[in-house]
Amino acid sequence: MIVTVTYNPAVDQTIQFDEQMAPDRVMRADSAQFDAGGKGINAAQLLTAMDCPCVATGLLGGFTGSFIRETLQEDGVETAFVDVDGTTRLNTTAIAAAEEYKLNQSGPTVGASVVDALLEQVRAQSPDRVLVGGSLPPGLSPDAIDRIAAGGDWETIVDTGGDVLRELDGQYGLCKPNRAELGDATGADVSTVEGCADAADTFRDRGFDRVLASLGADGAVLVGDAGRLYAEALDIDVVDTVGAGDALLSGVLSAWEAGADDETALRTGVAVSSQVVQRAGTAVPDLDDIETLRENVTVRQL
Repeated sequence: MIVTVTYNPAVDQTIQFDEQMAPDRVMRADSAQFDAGGKGINAAQLLTAMDCPCVATGLLGGFTGSFIRETLQEDGVETAFVDVDGTTRLNTTAIAAAEEYKLNQSGPTVGASVVDALLEQVRAQSPDRVLVGGSLPPGLSPDAIDRIAAGGDWETIVDTGGDVLRELDGQYGLCKPNRAELGDATGADVSTVEGCADAADTFRDRGFDRVLASLGADGAVLVGDAGRLYAEALDIDVVDTVGAGDALLSGVLSAWEAGADDETALRTGVAVSSQVVQRAGTAVPDLDDIETLRENVTVRQL
């Protein structure tokens, strides 16, 4: 069973305008959408949809926190969140004509004691794996992730920014950077697939058993004891790349939970990601379609 930890979740608000935005004008939106957001939360939704046992935990506060909890429960995701003072952040994307504006809040300031409360929630689930995803709120350092990794007899997976990855000092089963995060965390040249695999190797020397790197249109690499596995991206019509990395990781984890080897897990991850990017907005995976796509994924050793 997998527990996801989201230290700094968000409600993602997407607002659409038919005309360009301009200062000192009242802009009236054509449409607005609200979604529960955060890497761990996104992963929990995907894992649950793929019938992989999962519990979502993290820090929630205020009316936005209530929205996230209720949304997950409506989606059938089991939850075990810790309530904090303040209000969970609201991140806004405004799309006006051909322009896109992103306005992200930093989240409520919390103290180190929330890590102890989260560890209690995680331990209560007796997980095989714990996924810590997303950014850290004000008041917490990367040590908050290291404490989760050292807090129990589980494999810890981390999906966070390159600046945090550089500071981690624990033992981890997997990290999942994208290409930019891989370069940021290592300083390596990641312009080629081989360069990305080389950069991933350096992570293994720093306490990560495996490294899963999402490379966009170039596919993905999984570096570990099974070698340097490379999966090419499928030739599909991409509609929306939001959530592609979360889908890749969720597919890999669901396959591992089912007992798959690394090659099969990578195929599954690319298949899930490929399905998600063919749809706009939040997409619930179709298990039959994933199986069809997985058969078309090519994996080779670098």
